[in-house]
Amino acid sequence: MTCMKTCKSLFVTAVAMAAALPASAAGLTLAQALAKMDLVAAHFKGLSANIQTVQHMEAIHEDDAQTGTILVKHPNRNSLHVKIAIEQPEKKVAYADGNKVDVYYPSSQEIQEVALGHRKSFVEMILTLGFGGSSKELLADYKVTLGGSDTVAGKNATRLELDPTSSDMKEQWKKIELWISDDTGYAVQQKFFEKGNDYTQISYTNVQPKSDIPDSEFTLPKGAKKEPLNKKK
Repeated sequence: MTCMKTCKSLFVTAVAMAAALPASAAGLTLAQALAKMDLVAAHFKGLSANIQTVQHMEAIHEDDAQTGTILVKHPNRNSLHVKIAIEQPEKKVAYADGNKVDVYYPSSQEIQEVALGHRKSFVEMILTLGFGGSSKELLADYKVTLGGSDTVAGKNATRLELDPTSSDMKEQWKKIELWISDDTGYAVQQKFFEKGNDYTQISYTNVQPKSDIPDSEFTLPKGAKKEPLNKKK
């Protein structure tokens, strides 16, 4: 897998944590769900969780699965740090701060960097999906509807459907679905649909709110060297 594909997959995970925030419970109207999101977002500082991502490539009928953990720190509106540590099938750690994504490979002690550049505003728009985003921001970027009840990994869940309203967002994702646990209010699954029938599915378990994650968790390893973006891993 190229670094670009790796970084894209990891970054999708990093910026798509809306479903990791406590949200609606079964039986809520959309207005009630959005009001609850506002209440939770007002106090959100960070979280930790186990994750599993599956990137489905329809053209070759192949699934690329990865498992690991994620840390999110959002102490204020202008500060965001995300760390995704993939354990299987290959160890790598992605660090994202809204401006760039650094992917560190322990086996080679190398770092590949993706600068977001002019896409920063696009990324900031994605971040309204979670990380303290309000319902006003969410509704500005997506048409949000209730998708109904479902069962995911043995858990009763409520599905929300997000349809991007901007052309930039539509270029990336046709739509997004999230499954919210009716029991805990946290996400159990998230799915991002791209052009064609490709998608990235993310499952979250053991989600824990965190307000005291040290900054050191988001520091790149010392001594690691940078390498060309297009070098294959």
